[in-house]
Amino acid sequence: NKEQTKGVCVFAEQREGVLQNVADELIAKASELADVLGEEVCAILAGRDLDKHAPDLIAAGADKVLYLDYPELQDYLTEPYAQAITQVIQERKPGIVLIGATTIGRDLGPRISGRIHTGLTADCTSLEIGEDGNLMMTRPAFGGNLMATILCKEHRPQMSTVRPGVMRQKERDYNRKGEIEKMKVSFDKSKFKVRLIETVKAEKAKVDITEANVLV
Repeated sequence: NKEQTKGVCVFAEQREGVLQNVADELIAKASELADVLGEEVCAILAGRDLDKHAPDLIAAGADKVLYLDYPELQDYLTEPYAQAITQVIQERKPGIVLIGATTIGRDLGPRISGRIHTGLTADCTSLEIGEDGNLMMTRPAFGGNLMATILCKEHRPQMSTVRPGVMRQKERDYNRKGEIEKMKVSFDKSKFKVRLIETVKAEKAKVDITEANVLV
């Protein structure tokens, strides 16, 4: 029911306890959308022992941080994360959910949208609130030859993934006030079919061009 949904929710991605830039970028965009709607920005922080990072999300522009602190969420695995974030969305009923189109977000986003029976617009390059209050989600289509603006009129939340580096993050303001809430979720471990045995990292000698401000 659309009338019962409210607020803009951002999945604040972290890896190995480090907040990713895309979290700040999406919170900055969420603040713009929320201002138009007269609503609040909520960031979901999931992981283990991340207490010190919750204030960073308030400083980035979130009004509220929903903090999920569980050993099952220490490393990203599809099923535990999908169960946890789905429960948050079902309980809090946001009108909009934004997720980074990272390797994690591209795996997580479709799982959540499938479980809550809503649409998902992937790889958005522009997000705006239309005159009717719906989220206008714009993304390249037909191999990038045209831009398609997609609306999700019938279902809530309106979900989109956004590539890192597309939205401009704001400087963090540690004078901002916000609420940090430790939230409880429950896991159905009978559905946990995958375990993380080992993380192997490839050595990178090159600069990550996705983090660059200018490419020549």
